Amino acid sequence: MKNARIPAIDTVGDHIAWSYANLARADAALQDGFTAYQRIHHIIRTKLFHGLKNGTMAMRSLYDDERIKMTVPQACYYCGSTDKLSVDHLIPRISGGADDSDNLIWACRSCNSSKQGRDMLEWMKKKQSFPAILLLRRYLKLVARYCDEKDLLSTSMPDALQRNLPFDLSLIPHSFPPLTELTLWVYPETPVQAQQRS
Repeated sequence: MKNARIPAIDTVGDHIAWSYANLARADAALQDGFTAYQRIHHIIRTKLFHGLKNGTMAMRSLYDDERIKMTVPQACYYCGSTDKLSVDHLIPRISGGADDSDNLIWACRSCNSSKQGRDMLEWMKKKQSFPAILLLRRYLKLVARYCDEKDLLSTSMPDALQRNLPFDLSLIPHSFPPLTELTLWVYPETPVQAQQRS
């Protein structure tokens, strides 16, 4: 199962579905406390990918992500700091990201200033960092919703990459770092961590 064949990715819908299925695999493994993928995690990925492709399964609602935003301690979604928080547009407003609650997250002044008007994945790639699983999940749902509303899910990837979209589809990950380097969520940092970051 380790070397499972990567499916053909022809359309925007396939591209998003494969990333989301890999995310679900990582989420399940982390929730189960594993440091290496088990057979069941690969099965989750395969079933979800095919279910998303043929329409028998769907991404969960953004309601789950909004509930997390309202129930966890307010902290920067990027680094976990609770100091000098502001609101950040996950998909930048300057690129066409919405002012909707779904697209608004907490960010500390340092991360917000560093990210500026860049897309989250573009900024994290520049920092050589990978987003927390629950942050990436929210991002993928926003991208999928935008592509669905604009009738882009059946568009070929080469054609879609030529369009002026508010995000860079080529940055949506298909391969993830090892489980030991992933985190479900960025928790609020301790005062010692905050001092070390300053």
